Amino acid sequence: MTATSNQPVARQTAAAADPVGAETGAQRATRYVFAGIRLALGWTFLWAFLDKVFGFGFANESKAAWINGGSPTKGFLAFGAEGPFQGLYHDIAGAAWADVLFMVGLLAIGVALLAGIGLRVAAVAGGLLYVLMWTVVLPPENNPFLDEHLVNAALLAGLALVGAGDTWGLGRIWARLPIVRRQPWLK
Repeated sequence: MTATSNQPVARQTAAAADPVGAETGAQRATRYVFAGIRLALGWTFLWAFLDKVFGFGFANESKAAWINGGSPTKGFLAFGAEGPFQGLYHDIAGAAWADVLFMVGLLAIGVALLAGIGLRVAAVAGGLLYVLMWTVVLPPENNPFLDEHLVNAALLAGLALVGAGDTWGLGRIWARLPIVRRQPWLK
């Protein structure tokens, strides 16, 4: 056999040893697109947390910041809630337990997405948070059913399913931890 006739076998062996090296340009681009979406969604969660804690003046003024005694849930739930769940959201608006759960969720989901770790848990928690936020204003303002909350919830599920934390993230390192190997739902 000549060197050229062995080339496909060598490529197959290299592909088996290094699956990332065997991917097509479209597959590689897809990995980067999903990593970019993961980072963008992670930043939206982390930014919401930071702005609610410190009141940088974007969505939250300094005087309404959590560190200044403001409530991260009161404004939206007390004054923005409409539809069938309005009473429920008015009842929990500003409750200390709701503020803490909301803020811990924003921080944990944001950090997990940015780091590329625990995407399965982050996708479930983030998806639940998005669906809950969708139910605050029903029907959505610009569509009888669908808005960005449901689209983002679906994106989170997709990110977890494709392992988007492995690209531009710590997903591969995280997956090798003994606890994650024993409990794959932590991936």
